[in-house]
Amino acid sequence: MPEASTVLETHRVAPYPWLLADVGGSNARFGWVPHAGCVPQHVRTLAVAEYPEFIDAARAYLDSLAHAGLPGERQPGSAAFAVATAPGEERVELTNSGWGFSRRRMRQQLGLRGPLLVLNDFEALALSLPSLRANQWQSTPTQASGDGSALAAPRFDVPVAVVGPGTGLGVAGLLPTRAGWLAVPGEGGHATLAPADDFESALLAAARREFPHVSAERFLSGIGLPVLYRSLAEVRGERALPEVDAKWIVERALAQDDALASACIESFCAMLGGFAGSVALTFAARGGVFIGGGIVPRLGPVFERSAFRERFEAKGRFSGFLRAVPTALVTDTLVALDGAAQALLQHA
Repeated sequence: MPEASTVLETHRVAPYPWLLADVGGSNARFGWVPHAGCVPQHVRTLAVAEYPEFIDAARAYLDSLAHAGLPGERQPGSAAFAVATAPGEERVELTNSGWGFSRRRMRQQLGLRGPLLVLNDFEALALSLPSLRANQWQSTPTQASGDGSALAAPRFDVPVAVVGPGTGLGVAGLLPTRAGWLAVPGEGGHATLAPADDFESALLAAARREFPHVSAERFLSGIGLPVLYRSLAEVRGERALPEVDAKWIVERALAQDDALASACIESFCAMLGGFAGSVALTFAARGGVFIGGGIVPRLGPVFERSAFRERFEAKGRFSGFLRAVPTALVTDTLVALDGAAQALLQHA
């Protein structure tokens, strides 16, 4: 994939400085663009649980700029927030946290002269993809066909897609148009999860005894991994430890000292591959499917030797189509801030 310039375009855009945020269920990442020609700077991650409201976290970030002795203007002129939800016209409610805000009120509280853009977090992630630098992504394991050929690099003259297991599960597409890139946000993480075999059907049946609807996010996310762990224990007739979380499951699987946690991550990777293949077909994403979010980059060799790619391609008559679709892992968890900046550029 060609390496893009790290400098943002310098044509006339929204008033500077820009306040950027990528707000998930667990963390809010902030960045600052002081003037044209800069990439997001002074990036800081704040825990959602430590602040009553989003505005409190935003003010804490702006205060940190002052405490760091940042020269120049510290009052934002414009802002772009990538949020883990489907933003409403006026009211924005986060899906996996208690935060919410009014667009109008937020603009007043921040004293913005320019626009306040609120976009889905995976819409922002999609906008960042064409400008990913070599140190921000890597190819996933080679093709499942076993013919020894390497996967092609992603391309951007045709549609691409991104899925990402973090606290929740995000999905978006990116389409090339004559006017530039069009990011297509979605809520595909809440689509019904499809099993690939009888074993996965049993996992879903176990989860349905706890939830009436088992979406992809119920298994393929930070909030979903404990559900998958409990369902796996039931199907295997084993005892699940109480109140485990995603961090514990990942750590135990990486340490290979808990068989149930290891099996949980194996199923997670396989089912994520099947889901990503379905997203590729939905968007006809011939250019590639990127895997974002905070979970998969932590899995390292466990993901590399998983059934992810095999299951990605296992779509019957369309296996040949998917065999030619590259898959890549976004290794930099901060790239949605670049996408938020790109949204402000395109807004002009």
